Amino acid sequence: MTMREAVPYTTRVLRALESEDGGVRLRAALAAGTRPDAAYVDALVARCAVEPEFGVREMLTWALIRQPEELTVPLLVAALRTEPAQARAQALHTLSKIAEPATWEAITPALLDDPDDEVARTAWRTAVVLVPEGEEAALAVALAGQLGRGVPETRLSLSRALLALGAAARPVLAEKEKDADPEVRAHALATEDLRQDPSLGFAPVLEAAKRVVALGPDGP
Repeated sequence: MTMREAVPYTTRVLRALESEDGGVRLRAALAAGTRPDAAYVDALVARCAVEPEFGVREMLTWALIRQPEELTVPLLVAALRTEPAQARAQALHTLSKIAEPATWEAITPALLDDPDDEVARTAWRTAVVLVPEGEEAALAVALAGQLGRGVPETRLSLSRALLALGAAARPVLAEKEKDADPEVRAHALATEDLRQDPSLGFAPVLEAAKRVVALGPDGP
């Protein structure tokens, strides 16, 4: 028996998840998902918090959704309250893939308003996936409170989340088009333009909306 054969398979996978080589970590996450084992769950969740490579993080998420939900979901929900920000964002992303309805309550206002833009963006997308029937209007109000936030990429994420709520978001957007903050008004207008024509590019639509707001109701 070789030394490699003497080391249990799960132990080798767990060690590989900590490798300095991204390719090794990717293959380890693939192995963990291919042959699910409760022994992997803690390590997979922990690795999500620190993994620097996007492709590996996606494989970690895939591996986690292959594990028993009764083990993964509680750890992912706990990660929503931890540092670093990547831990929260990746936990949200994974929960959106698992789509367990009971995790809706874990999407708190604090996450929707997280100071880290990537966490907030992921929370918006996840909330839209998990929102129970009848709660769409309340979620639309909460999301609309973030209008005007961040760079165009962040604003586009919010617009998409609002538009995914369909009719529930339209009254809220109409109200925000009269907001005292010109950035909020412009973002609401741009979102409505996207609703009417999803093929439009967000950046030019947002700039056009800002010009409309700047000119005011009496503009040319």
